[in-house]
Amino acid sequence: MPAYVHLLNVSPGDCTIIQHASERVTMIDICDANIEEEQRAVDATVAKASVRGNYAMCQYPTNPISYAKVAGITSLFRFILTHPDMDHLDGFAALAKSLPIGNFWDTGARRPKPDFPTQGPYREADWDGYAQIRDGKTQTNSAIRRAGHRFAYANKNDDGETGGDGLYILTPDANLVQIDKPDDDINEGSYIIVYNSIGGKVIIPGDAHDVSWEYAFEHYPGYLSPCSFLLAPHHGRDSDRSYDFLDRIQPQLTLIGCAPSQYIDYDQWNRRNLEFITSNQAGNVVLEIYSEGINVYIENDRFAQAKLGGPVQHWNSQGYAFIKTIKNPSTS
Repeated sequence: MPAYVHLLNVSPGDCTIIQHASERVTMIDICDANIEEEQRAVDATVAKASVRGNYAMCQYPTNPISYAKVAGITSLFRFILTHPDMDHLDGFAALAKSLPIGNFWDTGARRPKPDFPTQGPYREADWDGYAQIRDGKTQTNSAIRRAGHRFAYANKNDDGETGGDGLYILTPDANLVQIDKPDDDINEGSYIIVYNSIGGKVIIPGDAHDVSWEYAFEHYPGYLSPCSFLLAPHHGRDSDRSYDFLDRIQPQLTLIGCAPSQYIDYDQWNRRNLEFITSNQAGNVVLEIYSEGINVYIENDRFAQAKLGGPVQHWNSQGYAFIKTIKNPSTS
């Protein structure tokens, strides 16, 4: 059976759901799980009908819990937190109550509990729920997982052979986490995770910064290319970062998440002639993975028509529009 990667339209963070061929389910980060989904559905319909040029899909984010339930997901085999920023934990408490989480991975990066002003966008309950699971105070199996770790179901089968769900951790190691220096940039300790699927490599790098990429290229260069699909780190923000990693991985398609357009460095992809789409254009994105490659479907059919230059010819079971196939590099 095919595997599916769901890259949800959440703002301003990330949320990725992987339905593996094993039927295990992985969620990487969460955002917007506290929003009212019913209002979003009404507003998104209006937006698709009226917006021109700027598709404005980031104004109508998806609630990951509602999305998962509609997809028939009733539990998570694992939740992976790329790093402890609130835009990657938004709605975590509600998630833990709604969908049982079997396993929780984090890097071991620790930071002080944030302040939660009354009118702020984030909820203290989400941090507290994360801290309880992280510290082993619930039935969820919590573990620190770092670069190079090999273990059952993630990247090994029951017999110890390479396989499992094809999830490989390239960063961080203990030095990058720097748990004894809480004032350091937390993004230096972000996960870079490669989903080495049967159809090609899908790279999910959280908010990984320059030293993270340098470490990954030094220690695991073979895992980074050829790259079929990249979720842009830090939502494509400029962030005073180097984008030289794009020269090395050459992703066939990148998804740039929700961030104010003035902060997104589109030119890094344009000048390298690398194809990208944005959550603001596409809404939710679904990758259907099979041995010959990856079929890409998007929520916003208006953008699909513009990208295709004509009518959409094929939709998936969710009613999302097909926009392209990324051929498996190993079979091309």
